[in-house]
Amino acid sequence: MNISIDKKSSVPIYIQVKNQIMNEIKNGNLKIGDKMPTERELAKILNTSRNTISAAYNLLESEGVLVSYQGKGTFVAEEGTTWKQQNVKEKLFRIIDLGLEEALELGLNPKEFLALVQERINEKEELLKNINAVFVECNIEQAKEFAKELSFYTKMNVNPLTIAHLKERDEKTEKLLKDAHLIIATFNHVNEVKTLTSDLNKEVFGVAINPCLEAIVRIARYPKGTKYALLCLSNEFAFKVKTALTSAGLDAVDIRASTSKKAEEVKEIVDTSDVIIVSPGRREDVSKIAHNKEIISFDYSLDQGSVKAIMSKIIESKNIL
Repeated sequence: MNISIDKKSSVPIYIQVKNQIMNEIKNGNLKIGDKMPTERELAKILNTSRNTISAAYNLLESEGVLVSYQGKGTFVAEEGTTWKQQNVKEKLFRIIDLGLEEALELGLNPKEFLALVQERINEKEELLKNINAVFVECNIEQAKEFAKELSFYTKMNVNPLTIAHLKERDEKTEKLLKDAHLIIATFNHVNEVKTLTSDLNKEVFGVAINPCLEAIVRIARYPKGTKYALLCLSNEFAFKVKTALTSAGLDAVDIRASTSKKAEEVKEIVDTSDVIIVSPGRREDVSKIAHNKEIISFDYSLDQGSVKAIMSKIIESKNIL
């Protein structure tokens, strides 16, 4: 395996590693079933951090290119998402074929079978529309964004709450929790949310989130010594952004974070910075002040695989409604 990194490149190191592994597979130097170096081994070879290699491997695993087995290691699984999608399609075809064969044996014709399938789909879609859920995050900014995103993808009615809301449990929060059929939280908060809502006997689902790669790439393009301002609504969001940048190999970035909304303080921060990073909830008000500065919106998005897994569990469950 021939992989090298360019630390002077504007492309984040973990993206370089990911792309080069993909090229090694496409060129035939890595084949399906080949065992990959451990994260520690590859980090040592490339003289970079283990977190950087971990980020590259995680991306490739999420795309179905690599697969990890506990105690055995990480292996080449596919040539890319196209193969993975094709395998899923073939698996579903087999399930459909079995259903059709069973329907024919029971005396139904193909059109009647298709009508039954459509009827079942309509029932499940109606089920999702009637579900109330709450999405819990550590800051209201992301809670609102993810609740909105979940509502769009699942058609459920999803309301945002924070960890602080669960601790305080005022009248409004109590009503939202009482009316909710289920609770959803990011994986790093699932256990805490379960503890805080243990008296409600509600099922808590976990979902993964991913940082915006476009924002990370844009930040990486600036030269060393660039001064960044990070304006957001919570210290928790600022911590997540810094953690994401560190995982991308950008731990030396000079960032001044602030949650201030005072016009004078925001202006001072903007004026003394070269590039402005904003969270979704600060994009509009900061844009009015930072007229001549580059503004990078740092967003997070729900992992679609996690969302689909939640939908699958809800559809399978007989106790949600």
